[in-house]
Amino acid sequence: MNVEDYTVLLVEDNQDDVLLIQRAFRNAHLVNPLRVVGDGDEAVAYLYGEGPYADRSAHPFPVLMLLDLKLPRRSGLEVLAWVRGNERTRRLPIVVLTSSRESSDVNRAYDLGVNSYLVKPVAFDALLDMVRALSAYWLILNEPPGRGTS
Repeated sequence: MNVEDYTVLLVEDNQDDVLLIQRAFRNAHLVNPLRVVGDGDEAVAYLYGEGPYADRSAHPFPVLMLLDLKLPRRSGLEVLAWVRGNERTRRLPIVVLTSSRESSDVNRAYDLGVNSYLVKPVAFDALLDMVRALSAYWLILNEPPGRGTS
């Protein structure tokens, strides 16, 4: 397997957060390609391999999705519901990475089948620690579902 087989999909509309997460990935020396989409509809298109994401060599199916909840066009919770209701995507590990600490958001995300719910830290060092922990668990220790998804 090559490194593209370990792609992480970041679904985030806030460009400042995207830049910070990309920086944290670099500082943590993660070699996993980080693909970014900016809204819920783009996330669904990417995961389903539609439109501009149809070429799986350029846009490989991710091994992990980091999902913000507050997204334009289709919310993170709507994306999560779609992923879990779709035969081709339902086993994808999903970590919600959001600023919301609302118990209704946390509970709804778990009801819909999220694997983990994390609140974005304010300080960069804390984000870097979080990215390192995510990498250690989800990209190294965790056994991913079978790679039969096209």
